[in-house]
Amino acid sequence: MKKEMTIVEKHGALKVKGNRIYDKNDNPVCLAGMSYFWSNEGWEGKPFYNAGTVSELEKNWNCSIVRVAMGVEDSGGYIQNPAENEATIRKVIDAAILKGIYVIIDFHSHYAFQHEQKAKDFFEMMACDYGDKDNIIYEIYNEPKNDVSWEDDVKPYAEKMISIIREIDPVHLIIVGTTTWSQDVDIAADSPLGMEEERNIAYTLHFYAATHKQDIRDKATYALDRGIALFVTEWGTVNNLGQGNPDYHETYQWMNFLHENEISHCNWSVCDKVEGPGDTPGASALIQGANTEGNWQYPNDLTDSGKEAKKIIEDWANYNEQKQTRMSESRA
Repeated sequence: MKKEMTIVEKHGALKVKGNRIYDKNDNPVCLAGMSYFWSNEGWEGKPFYNAGTVSELEKNWNCSIVRVAMGVEDSGGYIQNPAENEATIRKVIDAAILKGIYVIIDFHSHYAFQHEQKAKDFFEMMACDYGDKDNIIYEIYNEPKNDVSWEDDVKPYAEKMISIIREIDPVHLIIVGTTTWSQDVDIAADSPLGMEEERNIAYTLHFYAATHKQDIRDKATYALDRGIALFVTEWGTVNNLGQGNPDYHETYQWMNFLHENEISHCNWSVCDKVEGPGDTPGASALIQGANTEGNWQYPNDLTDSGKEAKKIIEDWANYNEQKQTRMSESRA
């Protein structure tokens, strides 16, 4: 029996063409998967960074992509504990390569430009070690905060990181964060880095459905109309603090938008942290006590957000906008 091709064998290295991302056969690609929680030492997300959870997500969620969120300046992050965080994310990167799915290597920072040398060292190491793998996507700046300037801070930093990566890896996709927690894709579109196709560059868009609604979709539409490619490396069903209950209606408004515009996405997050007031799990996909190495029980080990994310991801290739809109309205 002929072995079924993995998602990466099928699509190969991803590339930007206009405002879309394409595969090796020049077909548009729209991936769906999960983002891990911060990798920081002592934080709730670290125990889930292992091959077991990658296998679970690939097999039972149909994830075509995962994202490692390597914490940087916060306690227990890469600045304080570089070796530990590097070892943590490598477990997921290596497992994703083995499973044949894509993996985003995310420098999960709000002030990455303030840690330029650390970022250079990190991406040089990642490009040297993984730059020959078509699974790899680089996210060089997770979420610049609203006090960070696109022109003065993000763009100069991005140019330096792109240069470092391209000296070693001339091929694989690089995603650049945008200001105001990666919502200002309109600002990036008005002053892009340039040569996006030649340098294979896309831009980050993040949203949390209970907070970010049509106004952010309008920003995204503006950016697409201006010709830049977007990648939603992080989204949530709940509010922008990662708290509360899922907003089903807005979640599916967003999913319809992503599907229509062929924008890939990763849900936040693979974790069991209780983020909301009281015992509300918020954005975490897993309830407390769920196995940190996969083998989850369905649906009992999933939060409300996790149930919805799994439903979206596992059938993303067959997503039906009208059906999903009716589903969200029935929950309202």
